[in-house]
Amino acid sequence: MSPPVELDGLSSAQLRELVVSLFAKLADLERTVAAQREEIARLKGLKGRPDIKPSGMDQATDPAKPGQQAKRPGRGKVRPRVSIEDRVLKATVPPGSRFKGHETYLVQELVLSVHAIRYRRERWVTADGQTIVAPLPEGTQGHFGPELRRFVLMQYHQGQSTLPRLTALLQSVGLSISKREVQRLLTEKQSGFLDEARDVLRAGLETSPWISVDDTGARHKAANGFCTQIGNDRFTWFGTRSSKSRLNFLDLLRAGHTDFVLNPAAFSYMRTRALPASLITRLAEQPETVFADQAAWSAHLDRLGFTALTTTPEPVQICHRSH
Repeated sequence: MSPPVELDGLSSAQLRELVVSLFAKLADLERTVAAQREEIARLKGLKGRPDIKPSGMDQATDPAKPGQQAKRPGRGKVRPRVSIEDRVLKATVPPGSRFKGHETYLVQELVLSVHAIRYRRERWVTADGQTIVAPLPEGTQGHFGPELRRFVLMQYHQGQSTLPRLTALLQSVGLSISKREVQRLLTEKQSGFLDEARDVLRAGLETSPWISVDDTGARHKAANGFCTQIGNDRFTWFGTRSSKSRLNFLDLLRAGHTDFVLNPAAFSYMRTRALPASLITRLAEQPETVFADQAAWSAHLDRLGFTALTTTPEPVQICHRSH
């Protein structure tokens, strides 16, 4: 719409009418642009805007209509996530009363109790004199069961409970445990959690069509470090290291694997980083292509004379980054 030649000649009513019409056209344009953006996102396979229902707070503040009684907000239906135990409560009634069934009332309760188990482990002696003792149940650590260990870990890490308070809580419910023993439950024999985190990363990298990566500064063991997040909509993995270099990131992507392999992808990276062709040929001529760990790979480079070179770019650094 082209503006009039002379706006100064319009009256106040005409100016207001013009502004209203312009605002209406602007709103139509904004709706058109929003619809086109959603269509573009749909064609690209992206997620559209979330369908957020309007809040009920505005309706609650509106005055009630005449003749309509306001409903009192009630508590939702209780749906426990555990099995329900039925108990019959007897009522004291006068003589001549008639029984009319039961009225249901659901109550959730928490029970904290200590359960001590004395395991009587079978012990056998074989014909050749070897003693065999029945193993303890899986998860038993020292003289404490897996459920107690799970509770201690949850209260300390998720509940942010301090060691003295956690020890006092356990002792208050009747458990015979010291602060040192609680500390051992928190710090000793945690390799199972590390193995589980490693397996999650490996499974995610092997099965996911894409991953996202991000890192942020973090304090760990009273020193500055970097926490790297790897994951997508299927899994999430975190790792904290003192560096955020390419070598560190490649090591994180290895997911616990320590071997070094010379393959076409490694040679291709060396070429893109301008490693001399003579050095690449020297590596390719060797029969060894798989190395157990970084120490074995570094020893191989040292035997080939890579560590003695002072050229730029540094050959050893490029070889390490090619994995």
